[in-house]
Amino acid sequence: MPDWDQALQSNKALWNELTALHARGETYRMSAFKEGAKQLDPLVRAEVGNVAGKSLLHLQCHFGMDTLMWARLGARVTGIDLADEAITLARQLSAEIGIPATFIESNLYDLPHVLTGAFDIIYTSWGVLNWLPDLTQWGQIIARYLAPGGFFYIAEGHPFLQVFYDGDDAANLRVHYAYFHQAQPLYFPPGHDYADQTQRLTNPEYLWHHTVGDILNALIDTGLRITFFHEHPILTWKAFPFLVNDEQGYWRLPPEYPPFPLSFSLKATKE
Repeated sequence: MPDWDQALQSNKALWNELTALHARGETYRMSAFKEGAKQLDPLVRAEVGNVAGKSLLHLQCHFGMDTLMWARLGARVTGIDLADEAITLARQLSAEIGIPATFIESNLYDLPHVLTGAFDIIYTSWGVLNWLPDLTQWGQIIARYLAPGGFFYIAEGHPFLQVFYDGDDAANLRVHYAYFHQAQPLYFPPGHDYADQTQRLTNPEYLWHHTVGDILNALIDTGLRITFFHEHPILTWKAFPFLVNDEQGYWRLPPEYPPFPLSFSLKATKE
């Protein structure tokens, strides 16, 4: 197994830096969230369905806004994230708005050392998989914590996106990266974040690409049953400078491009 520790520690430092940036910016709309106006993404909300009275584990929860929105809908929630400052903020938000939740600082792969029990729903979404070096272990973690009869759900950027150049100067779709997974991560020097183009970050990022097959097989190999795999022409963030915003707030390809999937959603059950 490659030594991923340095890359993961660097990513932890980056996400600690991003926590403060995201908390004060307009992208995450924290004020609207505190007032109860900010809602879950409508695609996710519709596909996950009713969560009232169910236990929900949110993997890679950042500072817990989505986690707490599921709690507002009646779920008993636990969120985990590797960034300690994100977890600190998540706990502060939980206390401030008066919604109980459990938040745990942990690398996803170390979760068995700090969490016991099983959950009716395991959830993760939008911009999570490229931070993980190994999806086989990811699938095993999901299967371990999923209660019999429960389901796992993810909405995420489509792996097909990862082949295209996505720098700030990208003017069109140009194949630049390998599609297939490599153990050695991609290194990106400190730059700007999608939530704030005015501030330059101080920490680099390390990312791993995963194919559609990697994602599906990581779950199938644990015995989980895929109940749907949907592909969508939308994204929740501006992955390329030339994407256009629609009336629902999603990002799409401009009309001169033939449509292809920008994201996917998946549900898998434990029988």
